[in-house]
Amino acid sequence: MTPKGLDQLGLKNIGKVFYNLDYDEVIRHTLERGEAKLTNSGATTVDTGIFTGRSPKDKYFVKQSPSEKYIAWGDINQPISKEVFDELFEITKEQLSGKDLYITDAFAGASPSSRRSIRVISEIAWQAHFVKNMFIRPTEEELENFKPDFTLYNACQVVNKKWKEHGLNSDVFVIFNIEENIAIIGGTWYGGEMKKGIFTMMNYWLPLEGKLSMHCSANIGKDDDVALFFGLSGTGKTTLSTDPNRRLIGDDEHGWDENGVFNFEGGCYAKVINLDPSSEPEIYGAIKKGALLENVVVKDNGDVDFTDGSKTENTRVSYPIEHIENHECTLMGGHPKNIIFLSADAFGVLPPVSKLTKEQAMYYFLSGYTAKVAGTERGITEPVATFSACFGEAFLPLHPTVYAKLLGEKIDEHNVNVYLVNTGWTGGPYGVGHRMSIKDTRGCINAILSGAINECEFETLPIFNLQIPKTLEGVNSEVLNPMNTWDDKEAYIETLKKLAGMFQKNFHRYDDTSSEFDFSAAGPQL
Repeated sequence: MTPKGLDQLGLKNIGKVFYNLDYDEVIRHTLERGEAKLTNSGATTVDTGIFTGRSPKDKYFVKQSPSEKYIAWGDINQPISKEVFDELFEITKEQLSGKDLYITDAFAGASPSSRRSIRVISEIAWQAHFVKNMFIRPTEEELENFKPDFTLYNACQVVNKKWKEHGLNSDVFVIFNIEENIAIIGGTWYGGEMKKGIFTMMNYWLPLEGKLSMHCSANIGKDDDVALFFGLSGTGKTTLSTDPNRRLIGDDEHGWDENGVFNFEGGCYAKVINLDPSSEPEIYGAIKKGALLENVVVKDNGDVDFTDGSKTENTRVSYPIEHIENHECTLMGGHPKNIIFLSADAFGVLPPVSKLTKEQAMYYFLSGYTAKVAGTERGITEPVATFSACFGEAFLPLHPTVYAKLLGEKIDEHNVNVYLVNTGWTGGPYGVGHRMSIKDTRGCINAILSGAINECEFETLPIFNLQIPKTLEGVNSEVLNPMNTWDDKEAYIETLKKLAGMFQKNFHRYDDTSSEFDFSAAGPQL
């Protein structure tokens, strides 16, 4: 099958076109071209070069009408002129002209009323494999009349020598031209740029249609009750949503339209550093033929050493969601019954679970809090608070309040329960206390999903005014109120106040928004 619209791509002297190759073919191409190696599990592995993560400072939007009035311009969404884009687009097309190309057509969004048709063009076979894993794979019938809504040109081998003249951050570029429905990538091989690039565009399109786009995982129970898990990296979003008793809708990117929740993707992209088959058996079992590992270290005997982070701590695997046995085949569910915000509080002062009012839900959604533990850098001896609006600010083209407004409306309309779950420290901060046990965290999640938490008697956490259960089946009662776990109660209150001050300082960023979004009263009070 040959893709329609080749003459509209602006490319010259196209060689062979490898279109939507099946897994056997795309794997064969990556191996024969020397791009990948085969591991003992049947998965292939690639190195992404000097870039083993995204390049957020190299992401730009073409500043033009009408999109410029919707985009929240700043450090995350940087403007670039149409003239510079056109020049870089020409370089991109030159790189891809006269070559054999891999073209992959796929869908972003499982909901028929909200999905977009995506075309990705690359000269690298493993990048076609990555796209095949990560997006929704059309049927042969759907491919016959496939017409892309958006085209991404990946010219990773391009180097922009004029980057200083163009006023850019480096010779790498990831640029979105919304009006022309085009994105171009140059200078970086990292696969995640394609995944998060399309996610960024879904975060632009859907809210303008009154639909919520979300950086969250989702699963569905035997009674078809849907749960959403929001959380930044390291909070347990993927681990906690991959539950043998619930079908996985998706692990990272979702939409919420008039019909309910739906996955944007057709695959998963999991971190694999220190991957342990006993604690994450589903992910470990998904690393087989069809899975694509990135930047891992492979032993001479073909086994992967998941403990080796010498190339990067951000070792990854992409695989089709079908590799998770207990997944929801439609990639869709109804309107959620429960929303869970995950925070790894390394200060050790937040309760393992608390029930939020709608106003508190808005506050903690706009805050997007977690904490990173002290690193090896000299002088850093305590945790660092991290705030990322809507638990994914790096991918939001619009102002965070646009997404928060939609979330609030949907919480009201569908009477959704919202909880804050601390998967971080208890008994003291990092270095003094210890990480919340997975058993207690699972107990909290199970009580939320079963509804048992609604039968509990609650007490109020001071300063933060959070409602926390006094007892919870399957959870050690001593940890439910974090003050009980600290030997030094005064130190606990002082640390609680310190974190409250960090929340308040961060929330001042919303001082210039409308009174409709003055949710500061729902946050901690000093």
